Amino acid sequence: MGGIDTNSDDSSLNARTGPPVAPPLPGPALTKCARKGLQTEGAPQRGDCCISTTAIDLWERLFDEGYKADVRIHTDDGGVVYAHACIISMATPVMKGMLKKSKRKGRYQVLSVSGVPHEAVRVFVRFLYSSCYQNQDMAEFVVPLLVLSHSFVVPRLKQICEQQLEQGLLNMENVIDIFQLALLCDAPRLSFICHRMIVKNFKDVSATEGWAAMKQSHPLLEKELLEGVVNEDHSAKERIRMKNERKIYLQLYEAMEALVHICRDGCRTIGPHDKVFEKDQPPCGFEACTGLELLIRHFAGCKLRVPGGCIHCKRMWQLLELHSRLCADSNVCRVPLCRNFKDRIKKQNKKDEAKWRILARKILRTKTIGVSPFFTSACGS
Repeated sequence: MGGIDTNSDDSSLNARTGPPVAPPLPGPALTKCARKGLQTEGAPQRGDCCISTTAIDLWERLFDEGYKADVRIHTDDGGVVYAHACIISMATPVMKGMLKKSKRKGRYQVLSVSGVPHEAVRVFVRFLYSSCYQNQDMAEFVVPLLVLSHSFVVPRLKQICEQQLEQGLLNMENVIDIFQLALLCDAPRLSFICHRMIVKNFKDVSATEGWAAMKQSHPLLEKELLEGVVNEDHSAKERIRMKNERKIYLQLYEAMEALVHICRDGCRTIGPHDKVFEKDQPPCGFEACTGLELLIRHFAGCKLRVPGGCIHCKRMWQLLELHSRLCADSNVCRVPLCRNFKDRIKKQNKKDEAKWRILARKILRTKTIGVSPFFTSACGS
């Protein structure tokens, strides 16, 4: 137990330890302390001087040995942690205020920290001295340390606790408790990470003891989380729907490119009427050509070519009309009936016109283009 009062000679102890040095300044990095495998915040370098591990060790010894300690911190289980008023007052404004109001018993001022284990309080006070902690202590007491760092306004320790939870200490069993704690301790990033974990792993999380306890104590929070699960499920379905829709628009775009290619250049078995088909031409790069050539051949020989008479011919009529809406210049276009459909658009009712316009816009947007140059060049070279 840190700071147990002894009857050792003060002068001899002072000779061994020497005068106390300034505590290490907090910094963003973490380095290893020379003894006890402690983690400590690395101090920023100033010129050729930086805080050494020797200085950190001195502050560790000051805490462990409790030399001339003048504060006794009582914990729930009857334990006592000894500390120095000047140090903890500078480290946390809350304890500074508590010390001003505390009663003195002999040489000690007495503080009380309740609601957390004794060892967690000890780890917390150690951090106030040297910004050090042991990894195993952090893993065991990260939750009470988060509470203490928030309650006593120690921002750096609070930040470390949040980082440790985010980087591995957060799991299915404790995520509900951590989520509630993050809301109470004003840790928005941590609460968001917990919420995301709960929603994505709802089946596993809802089977934990933490969920059952939350249902009894915070039914409104349970309702909020359930709504989040429903919204996430809806969002997932919407993403799938949009993905499938985009796939259809992309296929239509590729079909339009293949149609222009067939009517302008020729491909495999079909080519322009005024050009000789080259049997030894290189392989086609349009995947839609094979199916589109079969559809064109069926359309050319079908007896029920009128719209509505044959489902395959109806599809071909739709492709031709869609092309006419994407084509920039029907006067020079080689796709059959392109100009006829352009003229027909002017006589179309507003409802049908709006549907075709929206479809054409979505197809072009899917390919992230304005008007494709491919459609403007559907004429002979």
